[in-house]
Amino acid sequence: MSSLSSKIAVVIAGLALAGCMQTSTSFEKAPEASLKPRDKDYLAKASYDKVAVAPPFRRAIVSYHRKELPGSIVVDSDNHYLYYVMEDGKAIRYGITVGEEALAFSGIARVGNMQEWPKWTPTADIHKRIEGLPQSVPGGPDNPLGARALYLYQGGRDTMFRIHGTNQPEMIGSSISSGCIRMTNEDVIDLYSRAKMNTVVVVLDPKQGDSPYNSKMALQAGGTM
Repeated sequence: MSSLSSKIAVVIAGLALAGCMQTSTSFEKAPEASLKPRDKDYLAKASYDKVAVAPPFRRAIVSYHRKELPGSIVVDSDNHYLYYVMEDGKAIRYGITVGEEALAFSGIARVGNMQEWPKWTPTADIHKRIEGLPQSVPGGPDNPLGARALYLYQGGRDTMFRIHGTNQPEMIGSSISSGCIRMTNEDVIDLYSRAKMNTVVVVLDPKQGDSPYNSKMALQAGGTM
């Protein structure tokens, strides 16, 4: 592995608001219609291990009891779930990787920018922690931001937090990133196809999620639900 690749791998390992009661779960695959020719090409070329996400964190349509309007995005960091709210008391639930407690983001934001296969620009804080990083890394199959990025804004200003893809699908269900919300590339492509500019994103404060399922329970159950 090259020196740059090694440094990026270190960053990925170190990088990295409503829970929702589910009374029924219907797992579903990523719709092929969401994948563009470039997506298929890049995903086929990606060098990371294409590991399967643990069953509790696979994309599913679930019952949703909160009051956020359809089209909203809700993040339950404690339980490692992101919800895209639908009509008729339903939501699409995705498994996510979130930031450790000291680096996590919570609050209400809006999608202020949307990018396909975005370039990665390490922040000043990341440059302080890891020397020798480039100013930016072009978008591509092994870029830390993955296939899509939704940039979270508050008051018209970039919060520097994002919902984006990952080249570490095996970490879905963990708290390891620097605060950004990571999804599998297939899941973030699916979410991106549904979300719009100015979509409301609600990231719950710690201990405010009420999902009956969480990472600890998933591990105790051996990855089944």
